[in-house]
Amino acid sequence: MSKESYLPTLEAVNQPLSAAELEVLRKKYREEGQYVSLQTRFNYAWGLIRSARVPDQQEGVRMLTELFKDAPQRRREVLYYLSIGSFKLGDYTNARKYCDILLEIEPNNHQVIGLRQAIEDKLSREGLVGIAIVGGLVALGAAIVGSVMRHRR
Repeated sequence: MSKESYLPTLEAVNQPLSAAELEVLRKKYREEGQYVSLQTRFNYAWGLIRSARVPDQQEGVRMLTELFKDAPQRRREVLYYLSIGSFKLGDYTNARKYCDILLEIEPNNHQVIGLRQAIEDKLSREGLVGIAIVGGLVALGAAIVGSVMRHRR
């Protein structure tokens, strides 16, 4: 079994927990109160990231950021989940940054390589869409200016 095989795939993240499953994690988190364990915090943060609701995803990333600071022994794992959460939220800059840090540590981690490629693919697609939109707006602007200039003559 490879070292990274326990890490979830990007596809797994896009399968949200049911409301009941997320509630189990939330209840456990609340029951532990001020003495909440690292594992419970991590599980709840992961459940929030898998949620279909953006505010839950944002809270999950916030919690993972705290875990990164509080649990040096879990940083490698937390970085991967932060990358996934950031990717899901459309924060590709941070998602890529977290992947790059992981790849410095584990350059042959196929799951991180795959996630990094998914981030690049998304950036590339969005960049092309952005270019097409800007190009369309420039063409529209030129047509409007041309039309106005013709009517002034």
